[in-house]
Amino acid sequence: MDTFLRFWGLNMEAFLKKRKEIPEESSGKAISLVNRIIEKAVRSRASDIHLEPTDKYLRVRYRIDGCLYDQDKIDKEHLASVISRIKVMVNIDIGESRLPQDGKIHLIFGKDDFDLRVSTMPTIFGEKIVLRLLQKNHATLPLEELGFLPGQLQDFRSAINRPCGMVLVTGPTGSGKTTTLYSALNEINSAVKNIITIEDPIEYELPGINQVQVNYKAGLGFAKGLRAILRQDPDVIMVGEIRDPETARIAVQSAMTGHLVFSTLHTNSASSAVERLSDMGIEPYLIASSLLCVVGQRLLRKTCPKCDKCGHAGFYGRTAIYEVLKVTDTVSRLIRSSSEKSLIEKESGMLSMYDAGREAVKNGTVLLEDLQKTVSEI
Repeated sequence: MDTFLRFWGLNMEAFLKKRKEIPEESSGKAISLVNRIIEKAVRSRASDIHLEPTDKYLRVRYRIDGCLYDQDKIDKEHLASVISRIKVMVNIDIGESRLPQDGKIHLIFGKDDFDLRVSTMPTIFGEKIVLRLLQKNHATLPLEELGFLPGQLQDFRSAINRPCGMVLVTGPTGSGKTTTLYSALNEINSAVKNIITIEDPIEYELPGINQVQVNYKAGLGFAKGLRAILRQDPDVIMVGEIRDPETARIAVQSAMTGHLVFSTLHTNSASSAVERLSDMGIEPYLIASSLLCVVGQRLLRKTCPKCDKCGHAGFYGRTAIYEVLKVTDTVSRLIRSSSEKSLIEKESGMLSMYDAGREAVKNGTVLLEDLQKTVSEI
């Protein structure tokens, strides 16, 4: 607790000056409540904290291993002071409750560095707040520990060690795409390579790699940042996400002019990435010429062999399941001819995400029920 007070100890006089309607004893209680909520979340390995006002109390939930769990109920009389405390911590307007706001703060808990990212949203009973905990010194896992099956890992590793071309990782928000790319960057990182990323946000710090944070307020988006990176003599470029046609076109052109480009797309499957790039206006022959490999992935809860470790929840941590579309000559010809994704999948011979998940079920890593909830059988 001392750690939180040391790094979050605010000037209470300034705090009370901004919110004179909150008594001093209420402010002290808010500090204690907020510290307790976040300290418990860190100890519970939570990735997100949800503070949700109801008509009777403030509901506290933690997202642990991808699932939300009820943790606490706080008397509604403390709602205003708790919300104000968090807003002051992350330097957002405590007087504004009608519009969504975002803020962040750096904190240290024990030996671990965290970024705490805060989002507010007005609801009928008050402001809902979500706090995301990003561990800055989180160790990036070796590729072997992510969840790739041996053949998939071989195809992915072959692609990321090519001198140029584009490697894409697809999946919904929160499916671990950035973690996969970070592990790939760490594997190929060396003193003889200039690796630059443009991200939003920078989730973890990678030693020896130049990481650039998107700043839309200052006019620095993915496309503009990518153009600037190309003037920095890069060998490898990571674009946090391809969101628009301009970024897509620059990324493809970069991959075709001697750079190795990593990025992510929000698609449901690996083969859908081709369709998405086409929808963004990228010609099929350019996609076929630049694309090396597309990875689709999801995260599943890992079973816990020692229930005292996971508090008898039955799960501890998460693992990824993958499908890896290797762009062979056959796949390249199909992309050039704008073939259906089902044909591309069939002719590529890739193992589907569901079938890869079944292998994880067989070895006891995940449950079939979780797999069926997360990935549709094809």
